[in-house]
Amino acid sequence: MAETPLLSVRELKKTYPGASGPVEAVGSITFDVRPGELVCIVGPSGCGKTTLLKCLSGLLPPTAGSVVLDGSEVTAPPAKMAVVFQEYGRSLYPWLTVRDNVGLPLKARGVPRGERARVVEEALQEVGLGHALDTYPWQLSGGMQQRVAIARAVAYQPEVLVMDEPFAAVDAQTRADLEDLVRRVWKDLGVTVLFVTHDIDESVYLGERVLMLSSSPTVVQEDLRIDLPDERDQLTTRALPRFTELRTHVYEQIQRAKRGTPLPTPH
Repeated sequence: MAETPLLSVRELKKTYPGASGPVEAVGSITFDVRPGELVCIVGPSGCGKTTLLKCLSGLLPPTAGSVVLDGSEVTAPPAKMAVVFQEYGRSLYPWLTVRDNVGLPLKARGVPRGERARVVEEALQEVGLGHALDTYPWQLSGGMQQRVAIARAVAYQPEVLVMDEPFAAVDAQTRADLEDLVRRVWKDLGVTVLFVTHDIDESVYLGERVLMLSSSPTVVQEDLRIDLPDERDQLTTRALPRFTELRTHVYEQIQRAKRGTPLPTPH
C-alpha cells in the first residue's frame, strides 16, 4: 500500500450562523486516505457526516482547515472526484435514457461521441445494466436506478468515488447486492472509495477501515482497521466471529460517542 495520502484532511471545521451564535456542524476532523483504499465513515446522527462529505467534495467551503486531493487543495468540485448521493432519483433526468444519463458528464467534458458510447456501455456492464441502455429511469426499480447513478460515476473515471449513504432508501436484499457491487467496482477499477453510512454492519462488511466520528464537537474518535479476509460474501463474512467482534466494537463506540466516553481500540 502506498504511504503517500491521496486525500488529506487537516483540522477541518464547519460552522453556520445561528440566532444565538455560530452553530458547529463539524468540529475538527483530521484523517488521510491512501490511493486504492475503501474507507467507511460512521457516526451518531447529527454528527455532520454529510456536511463533511460536502466539504471534501468541494460543494461546501470549510470554515477552517484544509482538504488536499493529490497534492492540490480542494476549493471547488475536483475533476478527479465523483459523488453518489443518497437521493439518487433526483440526480437522474427522467426524460433521458439510461445511456444518456450515464454519458452526460462525459458529454459536458467534451468526450467524443464514439469514445463516450464505449465508456458508457462498459460502465453499465460493470454494474449489471448492459441490457438497460435505452430504458428510462422511471422504468427501473430503486436499486436499478442507484446502479445507474453508480455507473455514471464509474464512467466519469474518477480517482476518488465519494458515496453518501447511497443505499439508505433500498430494501435489504437490494442493499446487499449493491454492497457487493461497490466492492467489485472498487476492485475492478482500483478506485479510491470514501463511503458514508449509518449502517454499522455495512461499514464493517465494506471497508478496509472504519472512521468513527464523535458527537459534536466532531472529531475522528477512532480509525479502525478492518482485518477481515479480502474476499467477502454476505453469508460467510457476516458469520465470522471476527465480523461480530468488529461490528460490536463499532456499535459500542457509536453509543459511547453519544455519551462522550470512547472505548479503547480492540486488538
